[in-house]
Amino acid sequence: MVSTTLSRPLLPEPEWLQRQAAHEARVRQWTDPYQERIRRGEKHPVHDFLFTYYSFRPAWLRRWHPGPDLVLAGEAARAFLRYPDYREMENGVGLDVTAALESRRPFVIWLRDLLGAMQTRPAFFGCHGLHEWAMVHRQTPEELRHNAWPLRFGPEDIARIVEGSAICCTHFDAFRFFTAPAQPLNRVQPTRADVPLLEQRGCLHATMDLYKWSFKLAPFTPSEWIADAFELAWAVREVDMRASPYDLAALGYPAIAIETPAGRAEYESKQREFARRAEPLRARLIGLCDRLLTRE
Repeated sequence: MVSTTLSRPLLPEPEWLQRQAAHEARVRQWTDPYQERIRRGEKHPVHDFLFTYYSFRPAWLRRWHPGPDLVLAGEAARAFLRYPDYREMENGVGLDVTAALESRRPFVIWLRDLLGAMQTRPAFFGCHGLHEWAMVHRQTPEELRHNAWPLRFGPEDIARIVEGSAICCTHFDAFRFFTAPAQPLNRVQPTRADVPLLEQRGCLHATMDLYKWSFKLAPFTPSEWIADAFELAWAVREVDMRASPYDLAALGYPAIAIETPAGRAEYESKQREFARRAEPLRARLIGLCDRLLTRE
């Protein structure tokens, strides 16, 4: 059946094919090495996280979607009809936004409220990356998540740093990985229900989560936006692990020594830069949610 519910700009076939190819080439710089590591049975303590924790398959990251505002022209566009949310329009193929949104409206409303609250809530830059330290606090070598890599300090020194610091993690999905002895040391005790109340723009993990929110809105999200969020998350993850207690210098990641005043200042500087880079990405997602929720 041909849909005539929306009038949208028509993207000529050569133009969208070029965008599709450019997107795939861009993301393969990240997906190909990951898949090669899988074939070799290798693990990377920094970069694998973006694929294993977020559970968005490399094939899905490579897949290009135009978003809700365009219709794809040309015979090649019929390939998109294999996806359930696409329909034939009067002069091409595009997303059936109304049908696709029917079951997802509550999530879009929730996400719009979350991102909108974060956009207006003051950012906090005083956590100093101690969440990664709280995740190894009082663990045995066998319990360490990345136990193939050495720690920069012994267990007692890590305990001294953790127990002598003001831990103030507001991000539930980081806090839930704190060890049992570390959780009571946190100034707040976030729960899943607290996410809209506590999530804030200065948090590195909240910035990485812009990638999660981008792909969870797919196929509404233009794939270039997902790649933008992934690229930022990639940079954030590197800093996140450089500030951790793990010694990853052999992989080319010199430590950010947050146990020192200079290291804390460096970490905060990078936090502020990532928060600045995240602003337009978050604003785009808010705008997308608004357009979806007001669309007839």
